[in-house]
Amino acid sequence: MSELERIRRVYARRRAEGREARYTVFERGNLFRLLTLERDLVAALAAEGLTEMPALRALDAGCGGGWWLRTLLRWGARPEHLAGIDLLPEAIAAARAVHPDVRIEQGTAERLPFSDGSFDLVSQFTVFSSILDRPMQRRIAAELVRVLRPGGVVLWYDFTVNPGNRDTRGIRRDELAALFPACRLRCRRVTLAPPLARLITSRSWLAAAALESIPLLRTHLLATIRRP
Repeated sequence: MSELERIRRVYARRRAEGREARYTVFERGNLFRLLTLERDLVAALAAEGLTEMPALRALDAGCGGGWWLRTLLRWGARPEHLAGIDLLPEAIAAARAVHPDVRIEQGTAERLPFSDGSFDLVSQFTVFSSILDRPMQRRIAAELVRVLRPGGVVLWYDFTVNPGNRDTRGIRRDELAALFPACRLRCRRVTLAPPLARLITSRSWLAAAALESIPLLRTHLLATIRRP
């Protein structure tokens, strides 16, 4: 079985098991994650000087149903400057339904259908941790850099550890640096461990916020990776 087929089967099984319900805004733990993540994303983009949203040219690799594209539009990005790509046809259908003015492509990030230097910002949210094949990870990393303009930024958000899910593999900071040699890296640990967030937010939002302040309880890396 190819790695792409394995990934397709994993996501089909997740849908069949109803696990997607964990990732809506109506699940309190996920709502907590999204709200705190948005705060952290604003800070990360501001630190890189990427605050002029109407001029920003951005690609979301592994766009899913389009959450990040919606966020950029809400912050003032122009739809004609945005693009998304995803492997799964159902994700593409969902993204196109809510973003008719944004270019949404179905395909693999190993072969991005965009010219060199097309974007100021290229993002990936929990794509790499879903890929167990290291050569594929390296090929995708090279493609993300290829479509960035010189001085452009890869925005990275992904697990460092996810022991409850054998279909994924967390990526540490040293592995991230190896995927993007010669690029300048800024990263920080974010996001309260999702199982803990689901448990605690059902009882106390303030307690969840207090726990998230403890670095050892954060399970993701948020990084900006600047192309030379």
